[in-house]
Amino acid sequence: MEQAMVDRDTLTRMLELARWAPSGDNTQPWRFEIVDEGLVLIHGFDTRDQVVYDFEGHASQIAHGALLETLRIAASGLGCATSWRLRPESSDRQPVFELHVSRAPGGAADPLFPYIERRVVQRRPMRTTPLTPEQRRALAAAAGESHEVRFFESFAERVTVARLLWDNAYIRLTCPEAFEVHREVIEWGARYSTDRIPEQAVGVDPLTARLMRWVMQSWGRVDFFNKYLMGTVAPRIQLDVLPALGCAAHLFVVARRPPSSMLDYVEAGIAMQRVWLTAHALGLHLQPEMTPVIFKWYATASRSLSVKPGIDDRVRLLSGRLAALLGNDAASGLVVMCRVGSSAPPASRSTRKALADLMTNRSGTELR
Repeated sequence: MEQAMVDRDTLTRMLELARWAPSGDNTQPWRFEIVDEGLVLIHGFDTRDQVVYDFEGHASQIAHGALLETLRIAASGLGCATSWRLRPESSDRQPVFELHVSRAPGGAADPLFPYIERRVVQRRPMRTTPLTPEQRRALAAAAGESHEVRFFESFAERVTVARLLWDNAYIRLTCPEAFEVHREVIEWGARYSTDRIPEQAVGVDPLTARLMRWVMQSWGRVDFFNKYLMGTVAPRIQLDVLPALGCAAHLFVVARRPPSSMLDYVEAGIAMQRVWLTAHALGLHLQPEMTPVIFKWYATASRSLSVKPGIDDRVRLLSGRLAALLGNDAASGLVVMCRVGSSAPPASRSTRKALADLMTNRSGTELR
């Protein structure tokens, strides 16, 4: 039987919802092209040449997976179904996904549909109320059969993760290559940001934010504060230690087969988005904790993170601690790390570019 065509208005509504998919530092590494009724092309890209955290494009590939899963969920709420494939001629740097959309009469909306736009990042400390058995089971199931979720919930386990993040943050804050990213990604003085992280969502107090804004005007200032004025201490406490202790659990999402291809990281993004939306459906908030995972990728590949002496040694030590924490097999499959807990909704958040700014023509040129 021939499938009913999906009109452009429905496709547009689907894309309006799907653009709320998460991406590292709100980069939104995708553009949309409606080819005809029922076919949308997703023109992906990565930021590996500009962003030290996008190792081999993996962070962007995870975001692409989150987008594809969000498109599937959004379509289900509009009476449609989706399937996708990667165009064979696509490169890892600029993948093109063909999204086929069809009518699904009588199909039920995915239970996660209401949470697409409500999903946010909570960077501040949350309540330490333990997860219920039902919450734990739902989060574990959300990752799917190809991934498992490991929980670190007790106070002792949260302290262990906090110590890991304390050392991880030192690398992040003393690495000149990371400074270039941090300087560009924050929209200072903002409560909302369409393409960056607004200052009020960063997770530090106003005084620290003002100091950070002044210091981050140059690497020379950052380096001076770090060397002589303990410049990493306040942000490490506020951004890493307190949130690490202030949560119900840290979640480690592990691929049962260590990822080796771009599509493996896309699948990891699908699992991540389902876990994230499920957390919100359970009345929880979530914050990704991805830099230890990214630094592990550098160490595993024997790739240098920084020209600054000592940084790569710290990265290797951190990777070894992750392996000791999870076991070598699980650490090799680690794709996502995050924390969850209950809290009031954050008062500030990243928003998204307008859909018109995310549309392209057939050449991949943005339409304005």
